[in-house]
Amino acid sequence: MFKEYLKSRLKIFLLLMVVEGVFISTFFLFDMPSVTMLYPLFLSLVLILIIGVIDFLIVLNKHRKVQRNDYPAPSGPLEKDYQEIIAKLREEFEFSRQKESADYNNMVEYYTVWAHQIKTPIASMRLQLQSVDSDLARRLDGDLNRIEAYVEMVLTFLRLDSDSTDYVIRKIDLDALIKPAIRKFARDFITKKLTMDFKPTEAKVLSDEKWLSFVIEQVLSNAVKYTKNGGIKVYMDEPGILCIEDTGIGISAEDLPRVFENGYTGFNGREDKRASGIGLYLCKRICDNLGHKISAESEQGVGTKIKIDMNIKEIGIE
Repeated sequence: MFKEYLKSRLKIFLLLMVVEGVFISTFFLFDMPSVTMLYPLFLSLVLILIIGVIDFLIVLNKHRKVQRNDYPAPSGPLEKDYQEIIAKLREEFEFSRQKESADYNNMVEYYTVWAHQIKTPIASMRLQLQSVDSDLARRLDGDLNRIEAYVEMVLTFLRLDSDSTDYVIRKIDLDALIKPAIRKFARDFITKKLTMDFKPTEAKVLSDEKWLSFVIEQVLSNAVKYTKNGGIKVYMDEPGILCIEDTGIGISAEDLPRVFENGYTGFNGREDKRASGIGLYLCKRICDNLGHKISAESEQGVGTKIKIDMNIKEIGIE
């Protein structure tokens, strides 16, 4: 702050030095005794130093008030003009922020209503397909699962940054989340002739039931989508670390570090034009908010393993 103050007062200091130089030159020209020259010079320098210290303290006090958004009384017309400009900018910013928040809430409300409306025909079609056991019915049921997953993905994407996002952290039975997610893709397993190897974890984890369930379903959905032969394994690798492993097409080495980025689809996404690139991104964001860690291990042509580390040490229980 002191260096900045010196820079701002540099012209004034230079002017004072010029005045002092004129003062000293005048004494030399009239050949006056050195005592009569040094005494007033000393007094003027002391006065300049005192005024400089007082001015610096005033500037420092104003600087601290501005940092606290407590604007001091303007000391001149220029400062008054600046404060009026800042006040107008703050009003415009607050108006824009409120408008943006209102627009965002309206958008979330619209898509929420839309999602509930579209779920009604989805549920109706699923009820009609339950009484039919054929290849066509299984394929249609799988398509309905994907439609429903896309709807949930949209809602999750919108709610993720909302101020009203509800996280209820408590001890939950992990198997009670995994089993319904597996049953949801049962017809996909039958249609694609994939095996499911689920080893009960018998674990209690500290998390949010709704949001963690979305993560597990999304990872399973990707595993089913990109696995043509073989099967999927769900097991607890280490205490608190859930693994979902498939024998699918895998992820290339250059794409692996970026699979959790928003909108990044990589080589597999370019092959599959329907890929949006936000599924794993949402999983990563949710895991970060819950205090979990999600990571991916993969080899192209061999398969992919997604690990969800739910070992939370410091978090409250609601």
